[in-house]
Amino acid sequence: MKSLVTALSFILLSAAARAETSKPNIIYIMADDLGWAELGSFGQKKIKTPHLDQLAAEGMRFTQHYTGSPVCAPARCSLMTGKHGGHAFVRNNFEIGEWESHEGQLPLKADAVTIAEVLKESGYATGAFGKWGLGGVDSEGDPMNQGFDRFYGYNCQRHAHNLFPEYLIDDKERVTLPGNDGGVTGATYGPQKIADAVLDFVATNKDKPFFLYYPTVIPHLALQVPDTELSPYLGEWTETPYTGKSYLPHPTPRAAYAAMITFMDKQIGRLMKQLDDLGLSENTVIFFTSDNGTTFLKDQVDFEFFESVGDLRGLKGEVYEGGIRVPLIVRWPGKIESGGVSELVSAHYDALPTIAEIAGVKETPTTDGISYLPTLLGQDQKAHDFLLWDFAGYGAQVAIRRGNWKAVIRDLKKNPDAEMELYDLSKDRSESKNLAAKNPELVEELTKLIIESRDEPETERFRFWRYE
Repeated sequence: MKSLVTALSFILLSAAARAETSKPNIIYIMADDLGWAELGSFGQKKIKTPHLDQLAAEGMRFTQHYTGSPVCAPARCSLMTGKHGGHAFVRNNFEIGEWESHEGQLPLKADAVTIAEVLKESGYATGAFGKWGLGGVDSEGDPMNQGFDRFYGYNCQRHAHNLFPEYLIDDKERVTLPGNDGGVTGATYGPQKIADAVLDFVATNKDKPFFLYYPTVIPHLALQVPDTELSPYLGEWTETPYTGKSYLPHPTPRAAYAAMITFMDKQIGRLMKQLDDLGLSENTVIFFTSDNGTTFLKDQVDFEFFESVGDLRGLKGEVYEGGIRVPLIVRWPGKIESGGVSELVSAHYDALPTIAEIAGVKETPTTDGISYLPTLLGQDQKAHDFLLWDFAGYGAQVAIRRGNWKAVIRDLKKNPDAEMELYDLSKDRSESKNLAAKNPELVEELTKLIIESRDEPETERFRFWRYE
């Protein structure tokens, strides 16, 4: 009788273990300042991205997906916490302390609930590799205090402005990179070390469900890439050397920018091959997106030459389409039909409920997001009533999209009574024809909706008190 009980216990434990390991692995990759049209699968003609194009061919592309904010830190806050700008705590690239004494950005609050915390509670191993930007080491926003078991990369986004850094953060410790002095070049390429750490994490956790967050530091400036990666693009186009001081100089900025994106693509190809080799591809969902649009620094990134945002208006730092509309690719073999294209209007803050549903999490925090898993699986999808952007930077801006109507209000710090611009994206996705004067009732209605959708402040129309 005892042996029978033991055998039954073993069977039950084995079944429980199989159920645990059958949870899908989840990989969320986010490029840094990659434009909406800088991948081959989104129309790019000059920059080679074969592995991401393969990912798109094997999965689904979203053509109306948005970031939560047009710059780095608030975009990451929106993604991690599932909050749009009107409810998010971080609404700008707000710095903390002096560079030498206390690096890092405004940290997430201790009571914030992140994707990593939700999945860790559900038995996932969690790792983040790349640029964090939501709180310095040992702050309440440190990724190690926000649900991640493992972190490797740039904790502070200012530090990430050099891709040959003197050090990277390994969990909470600074690790010196050999041969680097923080200059234009070095012996150790930071993005390569980060990509290697990504593969190590997968290998270490291959026998249990894992959540891998890979916020790459590419193609954010500075223009830095190993010579071996640069050489295929040298001589492809005429070049005007960049000799300014906003980041670091480069003799061939077009070639460097293209090479950085292709380098990123190559690392994603390595990750895809590793999943194949380990037999994990079928049980792994891969998301790929960008944090915001292409940088506006044309002498370093020639967005017109590369047609980085296609026919969209605006760039990084703006709530026009080119600053906030970003690529999204999702692949899940056997679940998502290959080659699919969705026009679902969605945002980064949908990631938390989507990923939680994929992982089978029953209880999730309240968010502004809606799971787009039904779209991925070809099922009926609930739509957003509206999307909202509340951005305290670059003069302070707000925007709202409801249906095909898009409203923008800019320069609110200088002019709290700035007038709303109104566009019909179904006919004018370039946002060239302001229809506000012809639709005063809609302007009033959308203005009221924006104000009601901001949790602070409650009194003044559009005051961005936290950053004043």
